[in-house]
Amino acid sequence: MKKKTVTSVAALAAIASGLVLAPTAFAGGASHGDAELHAMLSPVPTSKVTGSGTAMVHLKGNQATVTIKAQGLLAGAPHAQHFHIAGKGQCPPASAAKMHNGHLSLNTTDGLPFYGKIGASLTTSGDTGADHSALAVERFPMGASYTYQRTITVDDETAKELRAENAVVVVHGIDFNGNGKYDNVLGASDLDPKLPAEATDPALCGPLKMSPAGAVAGGMGGTQNADTIALSAAAASGLLAAAGGALYLRRRSSRQS
Repeated sequence: MKKKTVTSVAALAAIASGLVLAPTAFAGGASHGDAELHAMLSPVPTSKVTGSGTAMVHLKGNQATVTIKAQGLLAGAPHAQHFHIAGKGQCPPASAAKMHNGHLSLNTTDGLPFYGKIGASLTTSGDTGADHSALAVERFPMGASYTYQRTITVDDETAKELRAENAVVVVHGIDFNGNGKYDNVLGASDLDPKLPAEATDPALCGPLKMSPAGAVAGGMGGTQNADTIALSAAAASGLLAAAGGALYLRRRSSRQS
């Protein structure tokens, strides 16, 4: 009987340990809760951009705190940047490029089937809508490299697309012919004929994907949610205490008999 009791305690201990050690994958962002997203920004094919960047988004309801770090862009020039939504949630491939003013290049319209329409304009101040601020040149970051951070309010559709991982960050403005300025080498912009295409063509692009929210490193190379770990630890302690109590009562009963 004593052997069986010890075995039972060991089994409970193993179960309790499993509750603590089993890694729990946690996908950040419920349908209306907080969500953490990130993107690696890479050069758009045929843009002749060699830059790179990162984007981080913390979404709470419809409030999006956006941090973008970009480098390797045209110096001394503004760079429009947006959330694009409702497409395929992808950056355009080289095969999407077309001939523009005699050069194979990829303008904003060419990329629309992949990254979709503008959901929000990531301006430095003022309005962030797609209608009035898509080309608000004076209110976008400038320079070869920059760090952008701002909290904005996005509409319901954009918030939904962000949570569905169907949003893409696109940074615009290229120097196709390498002469250090936006000019008409690719003709007029497809978005505004008053601007050169170089000023609005996509330069860097990256799909936004969920990051683990509130997670810590797990034992088997996975991640665990801190609340889950605490609950599991409490459950394990309870099971071990119960097992220990059962063993004590069993031993006491055996001694008395």
